[in-house]
Amino acid sequence: MRVLVLGAGATGAYFGNRLIESGADVSFLVRPRRAATLASQGLVIRASSGTVQRPVDAITAVPPGTKFDLVLLSCKAYDLASAISAIAPAVESGACVLPLLNGLRHLDALDAAFGRNRVLGGLCHISVTLAEDGSVRQVGSIARLTFGSRAETPAVPGDVRDGLLSISEEVIHSADVISAMWQKFAFLTALAGITCLMRANVGAIVAVAEGTELIRWMYLECAEVARRSGHPPDDAALSEALDILTAPHSPLKASMLRDVERGQRTEVEHVLGDMLGRAGALGVDAPLLAAACAQLRIHEARLASGER
Repeated sequence: MRVLVLGAGATGAYFGNRLIESGADVSFLVRPRRAATLASQGLVIRASSGTVQRPVDAITAVPPGTKFDLVLLSCKAYDLASAISAIAPAVESGACVLPLLNGLRHLDALDAAFGRNRVLGGLCHISVTLAEDGSVRQVGSIARLTFGSRAETPAVPGDVRDGLLSISEEVIHSADVISAMWQKFAFLTALAGITCLMRANVGAIVAVAEGTELIRWMYLECAEVARRSGHPPDDAALSEALDILTAPHSPLKASMLRDVERGQRTEVEHVLGDMLGRAGALGVDAPLLAAACAQLRIHEARLASGER
């Protein structure tokens, strides 16, 4: 299987490396600065199990006439328009797209650009960060990838399905990938919302009075939006999400909070803004979500004005 990974940031680099390990022919489509880093030091993945460093094929544009079976899309939501332009030659030559972006809103843009028959559903559960030296650091041991065809779309091509499943036992071919995406959407939005609103990790929030209840209310607002959208989290998903979100002493915080702490742009509109818009359309009262979204929009406005 020949794979084009858009970006070699934390998520794309990690799963691109796992695809290489499974025998796939992988190229990373990156910006010139990242290409130079990969050329000089290779792809470096640091995990609790050890460090992997390998040379990789890094390109800054899709070579004319090159055929790919799969495009793994793992960009930030605010870079989606440029990403669509960059991967268009690969999709037009026959590749299908597996997006690993947060939330759901990107599916509409990808469908409009390439057609529903080219766009799979997908998500991942992993905590990875891109260090200043260009290496990728995995935090924790979970590295789960879920993919599948969406309702009324063709089945996942056999070579793509088999190639993805060969990565590890933590890769799941889902028969209802949209519901799986909704479960992550609700969890991630609650995590991003509460940790950004409180400017603290989960452990610090639950350590104070009312902290646990605030996290619970935030998650239940998001879960209610999922329920009214036809994709209710089941009892196991609800229990698992609340256990993680209220774990004492947990260092967990959303990558969106890390972006805020670094003074960087966030995916507020793609994640919290989209969830809040859906809540309003469905008549779901979501005051905590609204407060978190407002605070992040203030952060974005300050960045846009040059204020820190």
